[in-house]
Amino acid sequence: MARQEQLRLASIRVFSLIVLTGLSTVALAETVKLQGMIKGRSGATMTVQGKDSSTVAVLLTGQTQVDQSQGVLKVRKKEMAMTALIPGLEVQIEGDYNDQHQLVAESVKFNGEDLERAQAIQAGLHETQAEASRNRENLDKQDAELNAQAASIATNKAAIDAASARFGQLDDYYILDEVTVLFGNGQVEIEDQYKPKLMELSKKAKTVDAYMIQVIGYASSSGSAALNQKLSQARAENVGNFLAQDADVPLTNLLAPGAMGESRQVGEEQTAEGQAQNRRVLVRVLQNKAVAELSAK
Repeated sequence: MARQEQLRLASIRVFSLIVLTGLSTVALAETVKLQGMIKGRSGATMTVQGKDSSTVAVLLTGQTQVDQSQGVLKVRKKEMAMTALIPGLEVQIEGDYNDQHQLVAESVKFNGEDLERAQAIQAGLHETQAEASRNRENLDKQDAELNAQAASIATNKAAIDAASARFGQLDDYYILDEVTVLFGNGQVEIEDQYKPKLMELSKKAKTVDAYMIQVIGYASSSGSAALNQKLSQARAENVGNFLAQDADVPLTNLLAPGAMGESRQVGEEQTAEGQAQNRRVLVRVLQNKAVAELSAK
C-alpha cells in the first residue's frame, strides 16, 4: 500500500508540472495589445507612442492585417492597405515581440474619422507653413512701407526663404524631391508627359534610406465643392497607383494619398491659367530627419 501511495503522489506531481508548464507556455505566447498614435514611418517600421507616452517600434509584414472600423457603432470592418498607416493616426495593434524587441504586428485597426484627421494633418503641414510664410511676407512689406526699412526686411526675408528651401520641413521629415502633375478640367487620368517624371522621382527615391512618398491631390474651384473633393481624391489615388504598379514603389513606402479638394490654391481662380495650376497632384519624396542624421554620421 505504501508503494502504491508513493506512485500516486508521484503521478500527481508530474501532472501538476505538465499543467504548470502548459500554462507558462500559454502566458509566454499571449498576444501583446498596444493602443497609441503613429509618430513616424520608416519603410516597414513604425514608431508608436502609447497612452503612457512610451514609444514602441512596430514592424509591419506581408501578413499584417490592416482594418478600418466603420459604421456608427464601429463594428463593421474594411480591409485597408498599409499606406493608410500614416503619422498622427490613432491605432490599436496586436502582435508579438521579436528578438530585436520590435512588436511584429499581426493586426492594426483604426477608425475612419481618425484616418481623415491624420490625412488632413499630413497634407496641411507643409501648406500651413507656406501660408505662414506668405503672411510674414505681407507683414514685412507693410513694415517696410511704414518704417522705411526695406533693405533690412528684405535681408531677413531672404534668410528665412533660404532656410525653408534648404530644409523643406514637413513635421519630422525632409523633402528631398518633388513633382507636380497637372490635370485637365474634370480629368483624373495621368497624362503621358508626367509619367517619365514620376518614374524618375521614384528611381531617385529608391536611393534614399528609409524613404517615404507623399501624394496630395487638389482641384480648382470650378464646379461643386463635393465634386472637387472627389476629383482631388481620384487624381491622388491614380498617381499613387501608378507609383506602386508602374514604378514598383513598395506600398510600405507610400503614404496614403491625401485629397484637399479646392483648398490651398496656388493659381488665380479668375483665370484659366490659374485654374489649370490648381488642378494638380503634388508628389514628394520624404526622409525621416532622425534617419537622415544617422546616415550622415
